[in-house]
Amino acid sequence: MSADGQGRSHWFDDEAGPVVRPYAMTRGRTTSAAQHRLDLIAVVVTEPHADDAEADSSLSPEHVDIVGLCREAPQSVAELSSELNLPIGVVRVLVGDLVDAEFVHVNRPVPPAELVDESILRDVINGLRAL
Repeated sequence: MSADGQGRSHWFDDEAGPVVRPYAMTRGRTTSAAQHRLDLIAVVVTEPHADDAEADSSLSPEHVDIVGLCREAPQSVAELSSELNLPIGVVRVLVGDLVDAEFVHVNRPVPPAELVDESILRDVINGLRAL
């Protein structure tokens, strides 16, 4: 990488950040095996044995960052995207890789069809008040 006249690498722009295309981080992939389970509010949790993520040479720096962030506290896919300043699609692929490698697991939100209907809860409360 050559430097410009100001001594900076021409692959870095102070305003834009490093010039690395998202598809380069995912090796050109747009989906992963776990992709169908990764909506925006799915919570990513680091596995207990994931302390050796830094030593795994198959993981990219972004993979290691995700493991580190989720080690501190479980993070949603949207939070990871925001924290890492990466597109959601890239984060989904990277998290899918980590799920496949068993560094993290994903807790999916309860589907709307399985949520209790609010009117049923009101009826229960009203019934308890009537006692």
